[in-house]
Amino acid sequence: MLLAEAVKVNAKSPSRNVVTLALKVACPPLPFLVSSRLHLHREHRSAMSTDYLHKEIPPYLPKKGEEYMNTEMRAHFRRLLDSLKEELSRDIERTVHTMPDEATVFADPNDRASQESDMALELRNRDRERKLIKKIEETIAKIDSGDYGYCDSCGVEIGLKRLEARPTASLCIDCKTLDEMREKQVAK
Repeated sequence: MLLAEAVKVNAKSPSRNVVTLALKVACPPLPFLVSSRLHLHREHRSAMSTDYLHKEIPPYLPKKGEEYMNTEMRAHFRRLLDSLKEELSRDIERTVHTMPDEATVFADPNDRASQESDMALELRNRDRERKLIKKIEETIAKIDSGDYGYCDSCGVEIGLKRLEARPTASLCIDCKTLDEMREKQVAK
């Protein structure tokens, strides 16, 4: 959202304060926002949305009677993970080189706050990507050792569809569901 548009919104609703205004400017774009801000968001998408990053590799189609996690399947997932790792590394490099260029000193405190929020969000995303790269490297090591594709908790096959959706998955869907239910109970 452009700052001028945000000021108009704030003028219509005087109960909103300047801090809320600065946060609205820094928030991810919503459908009603201007196209330049929306374009900026598309360029800086999060690492966790991995579904965009590895679509150039088609999903593995198992042959009838094929053994689970054979050499061909492991090679497919290795290519998939290498592709994802390369894409994430390029994003991190791009951020390292472009972030200092984007740093501008604004006289207006709202503009500075917006810029700092954007930079903090970008750094947080890059930190997530760095952690994902580490997880990818651990998963590649599991492929090399022959343990890839099996649940760490119960040892059952994770399944090709789940691995295509999340190649770094280490738990089958049942164990992951139980794990999430335990997390919810602990959080309450």
